[in-house]
Amino acid sequence: MTNLLYRLAVVVLFATVCSSTCVAQVSPLKFKDSKPQHYKLTARVSKLDPRVKAHPDIDFLINTKDGKPADVEHAAVDTRVSPRGKLVIWLMGHNEPLFDRLNSYGLHAIQVSYANRWFGIKCKEKPVGEHCRGNIRLEAATGQDFSDDVDIPKPDGMMERAYQFVKWLAKENPQAGWSYFLTKDGQGLRWEEVIISGSSHGSTTAARFAKFQKVSRVVALCGPRDQLQSWQSLPSATPENRYFGFSHVLDTGWVDDHYCRSWELLGMHKFGPIVNVDQVKPPYGNTRRLITDFDVNGDAGRAHSSVQPGIRARKDKAGNFMHEDVWRYLYTHPVDVVGEATPLDASCEKNQR
Repeated sequence: MTNLLYRLAVVVLFATVCSSTCVAQVSPLKFKDSKPQHYKLTARVSKLDPRVKAHPDIDFLINTKDGKPADVEHAAVDTRVSPRGKLVIWLMGHNEPLFDRLNSYGLHAIQVSYANRWFGIKCKEKPVGEHCRGNIRLEAATGQDFSDDVDIPKPDGMMERAYQFVKWLAKENPQAGWSYFLTKDGQGLRWEEVIISGSSHGSTTAARFAKFQKVSRVVALCGPRDQLQSWQSLPSATPENRYFGFSHVLDTGWVDDHYCRSWELLGMHKFGPIVNVDQVKPPYGNTRRLITDFDVNGDAGRAHSSVQPGIRARKDKAGNFMHEDVWRYLYTHPVDVVGEATPLDASCEKNQR
């Protein structure tokens, strides 16, 4: 954990008040629901699109070995809350407590099942090629041929599966306004209205995808990482101020500067310092780089998953989550309201090959 204590000491003192431009945008999306309620829906990918298939070479299946569905996707929206006109696409296992919060912010949310099980199976060479993981991530996200290590066609990529799911939701749950996220011709998603997000492996793929496709925002929980890859420094279709990250200082992603490296290569340092959310109040100096150091009994595994709602998150004695303000900030803070640029940290090793 190179010089992290120094960084913490510096940023504890850094906090600014949200400027007068920090005003929520009015969404053109309006609900037409005679009985407003919190909707939670699921669907099997194999029922939505007959083209999808299993990829046993990367352990990505339609049914598990004991016959249970392995392709269930989740969606949620609360029509009692004014919509922001943004769709969160979550690239990890379904997290209902997180979705409940996203919906309370006025966000639509879906969790997509796509061919992402390659991690830990492919790109195992030592040293691994500097484009290996990044290219597979992009192929898994787009269904386009970016990698020679996998063969993931369009129907099994995240983009197409998200589109097919939203198209189904628009018919199944029309009162919730899902059609707003479809293009005028109905042939794709309006990606500039999408918040692409995930944790760990999913957060890294979210950031890689945003380099390729312009989106509304990226929220990376316990990530992104890929310390031996170079994609983080590529030109980005998504403006740099739209990347947000949150991690725990005892997460092994801080070992050997994995997180600080990715955050700086992505340009997040241009919009504020690393801020400890347990010592600075929102809006955290309008920064993009958030950390926590709450007590996890030295457990790096708990630290890794502690930055999303769940059993390992920080709670008070009554069992209430202590990072509610952080999650709201990550997903709703105006992207054009930014903190002061900070120089690159010379102690954070960017060249790790």
